Amino acid sequence: MEKSKVLVIDDDNKLRDLLTRYLDQQGYAVETLPDARDLDRKLARNRPDLVVLDVMMPGEDGLAVVRRLRAQGEMVPVIMLTARGEDIDRILGLEMGADDYLGKPFNPRELTARIQSVLRRHMATPALTAAHDDGSSIPFGEFCLNLGQRELSHQGNPVSLTSAEYAVLSVLVTHPRRPLTREQLMEMALGKGNGESLDRSIDVHISRLRKALDCGATGPRYIQTVWGYGYVFVPDGQSRE
Repeated sequence: MEKSKVLVIDDDNKLRDLLTRYLDQQGYAVETLPDARDLDRKLARNRPDLVVLDVMMPGEDGLAVVRRLRAQGEMVPVIMLTARGEDIDRILGLEMGADDYLGKPFNPRELTARIQSVLRRHMATPALTAAHDDGSSIPFGEFCLNLGQRELSHQGNPVSLTSAEYAVLSVLVTHPRRPLTREQLMEMALGKGNGESLDRSIDVHISRLRKALDCGATGPRYIQTVWGYGYVFVPDGQSRE
């Protein structure tokens, strides 16, 4: 079985060496870069399956890198490494299009778990959509979610989503008109629960999905807020009020 390729971008030499050894032991093919200058070349010539990207780097920082990649339509999964306690960097990273984040310092085992989770979301349809795993498509408005190809399209044109955004959307679309709490969405879509479900990451994913789906509408259409509870997917885009 071919190893999943992980590219680690961090200006800390010791951390790069540590992660190279550890992730290699966990069965990954690892490459590293001290900064993002050669990232585009890596993506073109030896494309990784996932990028581990530090926020604070010389030159182009991690947030700028993710913003640029997503603006170019490049959807390689990205896990961002942020300074412990810098919640604003974590939120900004998700807003730019990162799939997940991890605060420094961290246990390499936790990073491995995050890598496994993101790759699983990126490569396989979530288990909760098993009723639709025959490759069926779910149309709503001018959109269509193809669960077999893991693709959202608008009037036949693909819409770029991160693995986390796709996972959240697939949960909502396969549970139409059923209000879901943030905790339920975190657990069902991202496999996170308990304390992790209390952060703002699910709200950031919802915000990015709304930008993709609402097409200039004056308010949320398909993913509507259930005040004091969570979110609900409304296939016809009509207000629940």
